Order: sequence, then structure tokens, then C-alpha cells
Amino acid sequence: MSSKKKQKRKNEAKGARLEAKVQKLERLTAKLEKQAKNGTKPNRDVPRPTMFGSQEPPPPLTGPLRAMVIMAHPDDADFTSAGTVAKWCAEGWDVTYVLVTGGDKGTHDPAMHPEKLAAIREQEQREACKVLGVKDLVCLGYPDGFTVDDQELRGQIVRLLRLYRPDVVVTWDAFRHSFNHRDHRTVGLVTSDAIYPLVRDRLFYPAHEEDGLESHQVNDVLLAGAAEPDYEVDVTDYAERKVDAIMCHTSQIGGRTREEFLKNIESQDKPILEKFRRWSIRRPARPEDKKDEEASGEENGEQEGDEQAVAAVAKAKGQH
Repeated sequence: MSSKKKQKRKNEAKGARLEAKVQKLERLTAKLEKQAKNGTKPNRDVPRPTMFGSQEPPPPLTGPLRAMVIMAHPDDADFTSAGTVAKWCAEGWDVTYVLVTGGDKGTHDPAMHPEKLAAIREQEQREACKVLGVKDLVCLGYPDGFTVDDQELRGQIVRLLRLYRPDVVVTWDAFRHSFNHRDHRTVGLVTSDAIYPLVRDRLFYPAHEEDGLESHQVNDVLLAGAAEPDYEVDVTDYAERKVDAIMCHTSQIGGRTREEFLKNIESQDKPILEKFRRWSIRRPARPEDKKDEEASGEENGEQEGDEQAVAAVAKAKGQH
């Protein structure tokens, strides 16, 4: 059989598999729409349409693992994710915060200047990290409001991912279609690109290898501030610790008291949830010592994983 015919058959088989996935997603969507129309709650164990189409939902995140929270400004992580971080730290996770900017524009005080505010906000974030049990804080020091999606910032994020090697990353949802701060959009986009495929493939930023930093695969990404979250973390037992972390950001809370924050939380429905959009890229990383006869099967598996990840990003960008 000629190589062209073989390729044609492969393409036809691939098309059939994709068509089957689309049909499965359509059936699932129809079922969920029917449940919504009838006023019944969907079963959380039932696969739902997500960024990875009709895949079975990935298992809940259980640790202890390594996590990295990459945000634009001091306090971003604590307002969006401090309950989750407190829970993880209590369970023995290693959590690292990365702040891209110093938040040096976030004030209405006419006597304040950027350098002073950046120093204040960094110290506030360090105090919040102590409250939560965060292991390390990395401040990249970019000016607030001027982050750019460029090779330099992407390279810094890739280097940190290869250095700390997190299993899970939390960052801003860059793809939501509602109003968003430009730094949030940019940091979310740069981090998403760094995670897939840059940090995984060694020929991106190859100089890192000279420093002993090997390629790395992040298994899961939680996008904070998502318009359509599909992953929830019960933080009921850590709500007060979240408030204590928020209270460390004195320059940003406008004189609000701990009691006011607690009252607001107590008024919420129980359980208290932090919600994210989840990407799961769970598949084996490329082994470098695979035998030649195993390479073909591994390549096929990787190709399917690549298609899933690309489809997730494409779908997210289509919603932007």
C-alpha cells in the first residue's frame, strides 16, 4: 500500500474519532439543557462540556503536590484563591507565589509614589504568605499596568516553572469575554503559553538546560476569575484564614474591617466555594530514553494529547 493511501486511511480514522467525540458532546449538552429546563441540578459526576470537550472529567486535585500561583499584582491571589491555597498548605502542599508587577499604581493617595507603594505592597504580600503557609514568593518587579506579552516575560515564567516544577498552576483567566484588567489578561495569556507548550519542550529556551533546568510538564491549570467556571474548591473551613490573608493588604482594602469581610462570607451560601476554569493536560511527559520501536505508539499518544490541548486553547480564545 502506498504511503498516500496509508495517510488517507489514518486521516479518515482520525476524522471518525473526532466525529464520535463531537456527537458525544452534543448528546451531553442536550442532556444538561434538559436538566436545566426541568429545574434539576446536574450530577457533578456526569461529564460536562469543558475546555477539553467531551473528555471524562479529570479527578479532583489531591495532594500533597507542588503548586504555583502566578498573578499580576499583590493581593490578586488572596482575593481569588487564598482559601484554596490555605487548604493546600494545610494538606502539606508546597505553594509558591509569583507576582509579575509590583502593583505600584494601585492607590488614590496623592502623597504616594510608585516605588514606595511597590515596597509596601510586597511586604503586605509577604505577610499574607505567612498567614497561608506559602513557601516562597517571587516578585518580578514589572511596572503596574504595562505588562506585555513578549519573549522576555514568557522566558521568565518558563524558567520559574522549570525551577519549581509545579504540578498545578493557578493564574488569571485571560480568555473570558467580559471586562478585565490588561495586566490580568496579559499574565494569564503569557502563563498559558508558557505552560503549553513552552515549558514542556526542551528546545524552547534551550539555554535553561545550561543552568541545569530540565523541561517540565504542568498537569493542571486553574484559571481564576473565569466567567464560566467548571471546577470548585470547598474552602468553608479556610474562609477565616482567607480573610486574614486579605487583611494583610492594608493599602488595598479601604479601611474595611475583618468583621465586615467575615460578615460578607457568612452571608454566602454554604459550602463556601472558590471557582475556577480547569485545564487538565494529564498525559505522560516525553521520555527521552524510549526505544525506537516504542516511539511510534508514544508519538500517537502525544499527538492526541497535543490536539486536546490545542483544542482547549483554541476554544478558550474563541470565547474571548
